[in-house]
Amino acid sequence: MAPTKVLDPENINENIKNLVYAVRGELYIRASELQKEGKKIIFTNVGNPHALGQKPLTFPRQVMALCQAPFLIDDPNVDLLFPADAIARAKLYLSYTSGGLGAYSDSRGLPGIRQEVCDFLLQRDGYPSDPDLIFLTDGASKGVMQLLNIIVRDKKDGILCPIPQYPLYSATIELVGGTLVPYYLNEENNWGLDIKDLRQQVAAARNKGINVRALVFINPGNPTGQCLSESNLRDLIEFCHNENILMLADEVYQQNIYQDERPFLSAKKVLMDLGLPYSKEVELVSFHTVSKGYWGECGQRGGYFELTNIHPKAVDELYKVASISLSPNVPGQIFVGLMVNPPKPNDISYPRYLQESKSILESLRRRAHIMTDGFNSCRNITCNFTEGAMYSFPKVKLPPAAVAAAKAAGKAPDVFYCIKLLEATGISTVPGSGFGQKEGTFHLRTTILPSEEDMPEVMQMFKKFNDEFMSAYEGPSEPFSRL
Repeated sequence: MAPTKVLDPENINENIKNLVYAVRGELYIRASELQKEGKKIIFTNVGNPHALGQKPLTFPRQVMALCQAPFLIDDPNVDLLFPADAIARAKLYLSYTSGGLGAYSDSRGLPGIRQEVCDFLLQRDGYPSDPDLIFLTDGASKGVMQLLNIIVRDKKDGILCPIPQYPLYSATIELVGGTLVPYYLNEENNWGLDIKDLRQQVAAARNKGINVRALVFINPGNPTGQCLSESNLRDLIEFCHNENILMLADEVYQQNIYQDERPFLSAKKVLMDLGLPYSKEVELVSFHTVSKGYWGECGQRGGYFELTNIHPKAVDELYKVASISLSPNVPGQIFVGLMVNPPKPNDISYPRYLQESKSILESLRRRAHIMTDGFNSCRNITCNFTEGAMYSFPKVKLPPAAVAAAKAAGKAPDVFYCIKLLEATGISTVPGSGFGQKEGTFHLRTTILPSEEDMPEVMQMFKKFNDEFMSAYEGPSEPFSRL
């Protein structure tokens, strides 16, 4: 009898086998299969702006071109192709390295870029930062994984996560061997926070022997699109202080705001504004990335996190974890520098940078309205307005016959609906069950990233499919049922 292979499916790490990552799960795999068969697929399953037509900003790409090919800087005609401020910035970034973009950096990232992050945080929040407490990472996801890896010790360690949540958190908690402790956002209150529910979830977890060590919150929300108010953030900080829980602030969508009532406020600013004892005692880690906002540079893999009120010896241990990879990718680090230190009003490249970034954000704001209004015009669908981030998360009231058909097909009801949508229209979404949802409710997540020109057609296709789906499983709608 042949010996069992080391990587036999039944012989691998149990944490890997239990891991689920819906954003690149069954729907995405099926969409890829259909694409190979020649069907046009609209990939709205992941926040990947450039893949859906968003153009890169000019200035950062000019700087990066010069950094990647530094011999261009010495070309006598370089100033005919590149503006002087881009040339100067490329020279500056190359001076930060020990041998250009092909050389490793410090495991925390280039000190010059980390100082730029500190300058940005001081301007944003009004409080100083320490470059030794800034870690540059290969996108925010890598930073989240590093932090959870050091926080979670065993299965008895719990991490509070919002439901619905971005599956990076559930998957990573499973991977490192911890326990996800859910707290539920209130859909009827625009996906608002409920501190009472948080307290109940912590008490229930502790009664089961779970040591709740950290709380994740995503602001603006993914997949729910809500923006937290200053009052929300104060409540969270006071709660974590009282319960001795570390805060993990996912703030990667801070540029993506589509309303004026609740501008983005960082957790660090609110924490510092609260003063003692909170400002010195609450442990906080904040994440940001070049993948979102009007940058959308997902493939560049640039991000950072900042540590606030973390014990120095714990920082040393985190540095040790970062050192395993030797260095975050250097081009991604430079994109972080460009994000936090963009062209200024007197710079040659500023007018173009301002026009490009403003155009992207204004279009995203319009698309948020088009998509929300489109969903709310559909039969058996309701959707809160996308206040921020890049997603809509509509609730779909599935008829009992559709739920029964899904069960017969061996699928979760929302997965069944999303597969039918994909096969009929080519629109690739993510079922709400991939993010978590209250029992008996069904949702889907889609980005608001299809181009503004394509958005009306996308919503028309969705509405046509939904009407046909509901008629098939519920019968024709009453003529005045939506009046």
